[in-house]
Amino acid sequence: MLAADPAASIASIAAEAGVDRRTVYRRFASREELLAAIHQARLEAVESVIEDARLREAPVAVALHRYVENIITVNRTWPVDLTRMLADDDIRERRERSVQEVDTFLRRATDEGLLRPDQPEGWTGALLPQLMHLVARQMPHLSAPRAADVVVDTFLQGMGARQSGRTTP
Repeated sequence: MLAADPAASIASIAAEAGVDRRTVYRRFASREELLAAIHQARLEAVESVIEDARLREAPVAVALHRYVENIITVNRTWPVDLTRMLADDDIRERRERSVQEVDTFLRRATDEGLLRPDQPEGWTGALLPQLMHLVARQMPHLSAPRAADVVVDTFLQGMGARQSGRTTP
């Protein structure tokens, strides 16, 4: 609900969840506390995805697909406004560590020849999350594994290392 309407009231959230608003207020003293808990849960899920993808150890293509598939699931499960997450110092710092971990992985993917080295600094790190966000929101009918196939294929066709002798359209 908060993804569709960031101003949704506690009463409407409770009704959608099938509980009384007093039940929500017993758990969360304020709307801000509820939002903080949602952002915390999303951040924990992202951190778990990064750990499970084994971005430093797994073969790059395997780690990329595993990361993308599971982030798509996180995006669908916790579709919150990320800019609101940045207001909390702890969450912002933890999110920045996650971003740095993925950026390090993308440099590894470039160094190992999976991604093109001729792109502007930060472009791959900016493009990948946008593709994952787009497929999570615009293609909900695709399973997470199939959505990851689409994202990884699109990402690698645009950012993938060029094969010698291959011409571009």
